[in-house]
Amino acid sequence: MSTFITMKVLQFPLARITIGFLSGILVAFYFQPNPQNIFAFLLLFICVFVIAYFVSKRDFVDPIYFGFATYFLAFGIGATTQIIHTNSFQQSNYIQSKAIFEKPHLVAVTVREKLRSSAYNDRYIVLVNQVDDAVKTGRILLNVRKDSLKQSFEIGSHLQINGSLYKSGPAKNPNQFDYGKYLESKQIYAQLYADASEIKIGSVIEKDVWYYTSRLRSKIIGNLEKSNFNKAELNVAIALILGQQQDISPEIIRDYQFAGAVHILSVSGLHIGFILLFVTFLLKPFPNTRRGSFIKLLIILASLASFGLIAGLAPSVLRSVTMFSFVAIGMYLRRSTNIFHTLLVSMLLILLVQPSFLFDVGFQLSYVALFFILWLQPLLAQLWTPRNVIVNYFWEILTVSFAAQIGAFPLSIYYFHQFPGLFFVTNLVIIPFLSVIMALGVLVMVLAAFDFVPLFLAKSLEWSIFILNKIINAIASLEQFIIQDIPFNWQLLVSVYLLLIATIIWFKKPSFNRLALTLIAIIIFQITYFETHRRIQIQSELVIFNAKKNTMIAERKGKNITFYANDSLLKTASKNKTLASYAMGNFSSLKSKKSLQNLIYYNGNKILIVDSLGVYPKDIHPDIVLFTQSPKINLERFLQTTKPKFVLADASNYRTIQKLWKATCLKQKIPFHATAEKGFYRLD
Repeated sequence: MSTFITMKVLQFPLARITIGFLSGILVAFYFQPNPQNIFAFLLLFICVFVIAYFVSKRDFVDPIYFGFATYFLAFGIGATTQIIHTNSFQQSNYIQSKAIFEKPHLVAVTVREKLRSSAYNDRYIVLVNQVDDAVKTGRILLNVRKDSLKQSFEIGSHLQINGSLYKSGPAKNPNQFDYGKYLESKQIYAQLYADASEIKIGSVIEKDVWYYTSRLRSKIIGNLEKSNFNKAELNVAIALILGQQQDISPEIIRDYQFAGAVHILSVSGLHIGFILLFVTFLLKPFPNTRRGSFIKLLIILASLASFGLIAGLAPSVLRSVTMFSFVAIGMYLRRSTNIFHTLLVSMLLILLVQPSFLFDVGFQLSYVALFFILWLQPLLAQLWTPRNVIVNYFWEILTVSFAAQIGAFPLSIYYFHQFPGLFFVTNLVIIPFLSVIMALGVLVMVLAAFDFVPLFLAKSLEWSIFILNKIINAIASLEQFIIQDIPFNWQLLVSVYLLLIATIIWFKKPSFNRLALTLIAIIIFQITYFETHRRIQIQSELVIFNAKKNTMIAERKGKNITFYANDSLLKTASKNKTLASYAMGNFSSLKSKKSLQNLIYYNGNKILIVDSLGVYPKDIHPDIVLFTQSPKINLERFLQTTKPKFVLADASNYRTIQKLWKATCLKQKIPFHATAEKGFYRLD
């Protein structure tokens, strides 16, 4: 009996351990606890786990205590892993220096990665080596003004930059993408802006794995350019095969987004899966003996690792290579029935090495899509069994596509707020085509690495990508099938996944209990939906946006928005991204537009707007004053005359004037809010 209980306890479900581990990462990320407390709790959990293990071996003790101890230990390991890998907790990190943002510094860095250029800057992720005379560590986003740099920095280059570090703050407008938070999840806590003339390039290059993979990619791209490979198609080929999207035109990316195929432009599970199948196909002549299978496994793992190196060890590449390496090992061990355990093991291993991947949208979408393919696709495939081989092939593609899309649908809506209605058409057309492009592309890239690019292969790849782009463009042009600006919050996200999971469980094995569970999930979704809209309906607020060179004000009552701006902005209000994000985030819509007035009354508050003319009624006593377009007034005299309770300055004013206004208001003990510094202002 004792042995039976011990064996049963030791076979603790991996899924529950994973949930505990993920919970630990989430708590450590969002609550930022003291590292010493986390380590103390981990030590406590280890002691409890050891005691529970020995106690559970006794016949009269319920083994459930060991289960709870395992949960807590997994939670502690997850939280500790997140703390250890959070750079801001390290004493050597530049963010620990209190005066780091107060004045310019001489910063020594090493170039790690080149990013897609913005409208005004070439961008790089760089590793900090030294700040002034102090040795420091950390990651910085370096922005170099476009056209000031003759050629891109080589990966591994040592740079010395004399400039100021800027902390990435929160979003300056409501419901806007929080770029500062996004950078923080990538362990980047500051940005540095510089002109090429302010940067000194060192003579020594750090030759690590990133340097050599970058050189290899540059060699491949250079050889393809020499073969007169068309530039537009070459950029797509580099993204498809090497995972480098830096030079793809915004128009092509937009087409792929609208067609529901943007995932193929970044190396992910789809690409690595193709590599695995392709290499497995090439190794079919190998004997299926124990030794032959082991050699095949080593070749497959080496091929996947090599592809990961060539693709630059990007996060999406690393997680996909790790995931499919475990799939290959599972195939070698012939344990296909434990594919879900394989998936969980790969996830745990990746997050143990880099827990921040959990907050990466690509990571979440990859694992959710793959889970639903493995779980839901067999159920969809049973709906129809075509006798024709070709029809069956396309039916499998369709069921895989639907399974992945059903699983990823709530997350996609939550993050991107749009849905490509023709995704199934896109996948039916491009997946068979993509398999040919991937096989041909890998072959061409490998040959290019050895300075050999056969013209007929290069042209075949170029024309294949040209046709692919045309197909994607044709599908994307049907904009009536693209649903955009879909409002969605995290409460709806959770309730939709509960409904999806409960429904699939019921369909897999119908029973009264499972039907009851599905009905409960439907009720939870309905309550969440109606409660969200009820809460929005009773809200009322006035928002002054942070808009460069313009003044934008929105008054929202429930779901109805009244927009105040100058005439030129009112004409394009329906296309204004800032206003659209605000409306979508609040489940609202634009109902009326009004030109800016000198006075706005809201909720008992009198708001005076003073523009560039500087004209205002002398006998008015406003509650709030909003300065726009840099009016030339004597602020001290103005404050003594009007006696406002609060002063606002939007981003249409010059920064130098705002600094003077801030000092004057501080002297007069009147609260001052500049949207360029603090972001939008909300009056409830």
